[in-house]
Amino acid sequence: MDFCPLCNGFETVTITCPKCQTDLTDKGKITDYFDDYSAYMDIDMMKLFDGDPNSLEAHQCLHYFYCETCEHEETRGIKD
Repeated sequence: MDFCPLCNGFETVTITCPKCQTDLTDKGKITDYFDDYSAYMDIDMMKLFDGDPNSLEAHQCLHYFYCETCEHEETRGIKD
């Protein structure tokens, strides 16, 4: 069984904002923002709708990162 080290708090990642060089904040899985109940859905099922057609097969959890300084946003795949 695969699990995301960020979602489970086993690891942290530091990503620097390409615009202002501030550290981006991990705001969690991108699928958690789909609707009120998406955070409670099966993770592998939600990977079918996360916008990356290969995330399930590639064992990647897509996370939303946000810059509090300049409001830059990006999504990164984290290896499960």
